[in-house]
Amino acid sequence: MSRIGKQPVPVPSDVKVSIDGQTVAVEGKLGKLQRKIDARINAVYDEASKSVIVARHNNDRQSRAFHGLFRSLIKNMVEGVSKGYEKKLEIVGVGYTAVVQNNELQLRVGFANEIQKSIPTGLDVSCPDTTHVIVKGCDKQLVGQFAAEVRAVRKPEPYKGKGIRYAGEHVKIKPGKAAA
Repeated sequence: MSRIGKQPVPVPSDVKVSIDGQTVAVEGKLGKLQRKIDARINAVYDEASKSVIVARHNNDRQSRAFHGLFRSLIKNMVEGVSKGYEKKLEIVGVGYTAVVQNNELQLRVGFANEIQKSIPTGLDVSCPDTTHVIVKGCDKQLVGQFAAEVRAVRKPEPYKGKGIRYAGEHVKIKPGKAAA
């Protein structure tokens, strides 16, 4: 019994939801998102209560799993087009810098060459200074994926803590060989 899937998804007044068969489209002030849902799941937009109700056709294991999943995905779409999502990254290390130029994020993080990551459409990437990167967008999955790809360029290493980390991320520093 999915407790999450049973809850209706509230839709703010500035967000427009349209459901056409198995396709859910959500449009708001920050953009437009669209997603196909599984055939075992049924989504209905209720005009009176301004909410999306997600139901499953039968009670088999896969339908129960998809019930909560697609309800959460629709909720994230509604929240994304109304509020948006944001990930902040910090760059720690002497000479490590980041800059945005020509729709590319250029990273200098201790390699011989500069790493260039092209910014996907639908994302707004900015660098308030050379050691911070802010990734904004209405698609939660796209924001998280791009931030994870940028972090994977140079993960924080455990001895000095140098690398790219999420803002507020705690990196456990190991004692070096001098501690032995």
